Amino acid sequence: MGDEVLFMDTWVQKDCTIGRLSYGMFRCLTLELPWLNNKRNVSCIPSGNYTAIKYESPKHGPVLLIQNVEDRSMIEIHGGNFTYQIEGCILVGDSLKYLDNDSVLDVTNSKVTLRRLLAHLPDEVEVAIVRTDKNPGAS
Repeated sequence: MGDEVLFMDTWVQKDCTIGRLSYGMFRCLTLELPWLNNKRNVSCIPSGNYTAIKYESPKHGPVLLIQNVEDRSMIEIHGGNFTYQIEGCILVGDSLKYLDNDSVLDVTNSKVTLRRLLAHLPDEVEVAIVRTDKNPGAS
């Protein structure tokens, strides 16, 4: 495992959690479900330090699997654009947009962004997730 940490700085909204992911010089955006007390399939995972491994998901193909999440399992960073595609996991993309008509932000170019992320990562990496309960710049 390298010395670098995959860092996620996120903001919990009422309908989703948006964030910035960085690893070395690599940067992208993230989309997750809102914080609902770490409930399986409907909540983002808690702030914390985790280990993640590259993994071949039966459902999503190559992903990053976050391990040792309290009361949760199979938390993947995988491709997708919409919150309805998330079951407690994390989507990555290169921008945030309203792609459908549900008034919840979506991520764009997710599959390409995921491939780029996986290409930058070692097989195992430390992950640090920080959650804030409001958007930066909001009063």
